Amino acid sequence: MILPPYLRKGDKVAIVSPARSVTFEEVFPSMKLFQKWGLEVVLGTHVFGKHHQFSGTDEQRLQDFQQALDDPSIKAVIASRGGYGAVRIIDRLDFKRFSLHPKWIVGYSDITVFHSHISRHLGIQTLHATMPYNINEQNINEISIESLRKALFGEKISYSKHITFWDQTGLTEGELAGGNLSILCSLFGTASDIDTKGKILLIEDVDEYLYHLDRMMMNLKRSGKLKGLKGLIVGGLTDMKDNTVPFSMNAMEIVREAIKENEYPVCFDFPAGHGNMNVALYLGRKAKLIVDKEVSLMFD
Repeated sequence: MILPPYLRKGDKVAIVSPARSVTFEEVFPSMKLFQKWGLEVVLGTHVFGKHHQFSGTDEQRLQDFQQALDDPSIKAVIASRGGYGAVRIIDRLDFKRFSLHPKWIVGYSDITVFHSHISRHLGIQTLHATMPYNINEQNINEISIESLRKALFGEKISYSKHITFWDQTGLTEGELAGGNLSILCSLFGTASDIDTKGKILLIEDVDEYLYHLDRMMMNLKRSGKLKGLKGLIVGGLTDMKDNTVPFSMNAMEIVREAIKENEYPVCFDFPAGHGNMNVALYLGRKAKLIVDKEVSLMFD
């Protein structure tokens, strides 16, 4: 996979809003932080736009993202937030100039659309990480945000955490792929469908009913996307909901049942996704996952 250039002080980064609308007040703390890192912040023309729940019309959001992709002086394109909207513009984006001058595409949640599409068609690494909407004056020194800085500037990142009852031990190496589970399942059968064979798969999600989580895991299983994995990283399964008649399995049990025929390493409760912790992860880069007395994830 192609490695975009790491950032250096003085580089330009673009903040764009390809999905849900966001306000200046919600983004301003991140702008100050990026400037403190020595970066020049360029805002998309419609970054604070409003069209229904989107940050602008499809055409406006497409225009901002395309302009950031095409400008060779922009070294990273950072989505202001997720929500919904990326899938409405992905097929109209032209990646020719981006492929000639790769740059970091940063975000998570709905931004999984871009991660999966770029991985499948262009073979360029992207960055699953926190976004400006999640950055405020109180949390600028948190691990998630510091990991974003390290990842962008090419400082070594690795993570370790406690093992859980649900984990499946082992050691494996493979290219990291994935993102938001709902988005991944919505891309099945499209030009942006994820290829999981030989990969370490990351999944995370938020605000889903347990039966819907089970449906998505069955979808992964029946489509063969769980069978050829090198490993599985389960990030936050945050704020899961149940029906009046309980589903009778929790989120971890649902995932474990879907993968029970496979022997690769699996770790749960990894600090990535919609929870309080969302560390930066290189998608498209070879990683080593160790699940033993503790969980370790290291990148080449």
